[in-house]
Amino acid sequence: MSYQALYRVWRPQQFLDVVGQEHVTKTLQNALVQRKISHAYLFSGPRGTGKTTAAKIFAKAVNCEKAPANEPCNECEICRGITNGSIPDVIEIDAASNNGVDEIRDIREKVKYAPNIAKYKVYIIDEVHMLSPGAYNALLKTLEEPPEHVIFILATTEPHKIPLTVISRCQRFDFKRITAQAIVERMKTIVDETGVTYEENALPVIARAAEGGMRDALSLLDQAISYSDDIVTVEDALTVTGSVSQSLLNKLAKAVNNKDAAGGLEAVEELLFLGKDPTHFIEDFILFYRDMLLYKTAPSLEESLERVMLDEEFRLLADEIATSKIYEVINILNKAQQEMKWTNHPRIFLEVAIVKLCNLESKEETMHSLEVEKLFQRIEQLEKQLKEMQSSNITVQQETTTPQKKVQRSVRKGYQAPVGKINKILNDATKQDLNTIKRRWGETLQLLVNNQMRSQAALLNEAEPVAASSFAFIVKFKYDIHCQMAMENSRFLETISMSLQELIGKKMEMVGIPEKQWGKVRSEFFANQRQDQTEHSEEEEPLIAEAKKLFGPDLIEIKD
Repeated sequence: MSYQALYRVWRPQQFLDVVGQEHVTKTLQNALVQRKISHAYLFSGPRGTGKTTAAKIFAKAVNCEKAPANEPCNECEICRGITNGSIPDVIEIDAASNNGVDEIRDIREKVKYAPNIAKYKVYIIDEVHMLSPGAYNALLKTLEEPPEHVIFILATTEPHKIPLTVISRCQRFDFKRITAQAIVERMKTIVDETGVTYEENALPVIARAAEGGMRDALSLLDQAISYSDDIVTVEDALTVTGSVSQSLLNKLAKAVNNKDAAGGLEAVEELLFLGKDPTHFIEDFILFYRDMLLYKTAPSLEESLERVMLDEEFRLLADEIATSKIYEVINILNKAQQEMKWTNHPRIFLEVAIVKLCNLESKEETMHSLEVEKLFQRIEQLEKQLKEMQSSNITVQQETTTPQKKVQRSVRKGYQAPVGKINKILNDATKQDLNTIKRRWGETLQLLVNNQMRSQAALLNEAEPVAASSFAFIVKFKYDIHCQMAMENSRFLETISMSLQELIGKKMEMVGIPEKQWGKVRSEFFANQRQDQTEHSEEEEPLIAEAKKLFGPDLIEIKD
């Protein structure tokens, strides 16, 4: 087979080429130069991070003809033989398929023999956590005190499965996930050497999908090159990795922030039409918000971002969304992801999660509503206590027989309604104007809620229009404090006036009055009107009397 995969062709042949594991390679290089070589090593870490590669480089360096040196020369007969696998002194064993006691006993018998060509016989046991308990027991004594010419290198992705008795006999090196930036730099070197044309943003997409594994990244790059025509594009990388484009994630996040459920479902429909897996997508969406949270709290840690690229659209979106809302979004998406694992219809849970996110109220809005509700409850409680104190005070005064000197106290006056303005409205009031206001009252309250004045709209829950003229209307409030809070808020009054202008076509001024004062003001207004009519009739009576004197009562007809 003439073609070889990229990860095989570009496998590092010296420590310098091992990406992202400087803490391991530097220690091994110093040990080689100082000839402080241990008899057993344990390399642990995620897949594709260079454990087996580092083991083979170490085997070459320790047996190189130019040793001691911090790098193998890759030119001598031993280095070339270890690279192509022709030297029997470096033995690679897959513990997944050779995990029995007999295989380990065979190793234990052969370690006694001296190496054929090289200075050291090196056993590289890959996936060592797959060995059986009996195999570990057979390996223990040899691993603790092997012959001087033998070195064991154990590699594993799951060190917690290895007995502590084995780990204690080895020098342990933990390989870490390779950063996306380091993977991108390595891939750039490879594609530049091979002459592949690519878009700059395509490589980061592949690097993030590899999740810290260089081998996975090179395998995905190999697929992207095969899939593309002449140039590896971002779309090619997204298709090969199964990831979702940044623009689609931005579009969906914007719909969630704007509470646009229709737009959010359209984005999901577009996603499914492109053949994306709902389970994979929801993971991408969680990482999207996770990166947004990290960007808002620590903008300098760009390397910590796993899913997003910091374009202008993402930055603007991150500035608009509150941190508390990101917590709630991640929580809802995480619950949906858990539910999708146990269903044959993950699309339904995805769509339900998007609708739920679009109808999500921010924590600040919820807390504000709760605070207003608590405030109203507290006001009612205080008014009740005030009434009880007043009634108790009256009882005490009645029962007291000893006359006491009155003490003048400063009493704080409550809200006083503008009686003059109210009388003017009552004077011009018509039933038709009042019915017009009442018909549109519910819509007016809804407009207040839509204008983010939910708490102010709550003040009108127990208020009602009681009179209206062509230019203004009167609203009766159940509680004095509600009336005062409403009438002292100029923005609130202006919003009501503009809302009514939008609904009935003309601007109306609202005048508030507490329920206790309304009865008195209304009664006085009608009493004054009757008095005016009486005075008017009394002024006419002397004229009637004079007419009767002149013409006689029989000839006078009085018409009202």
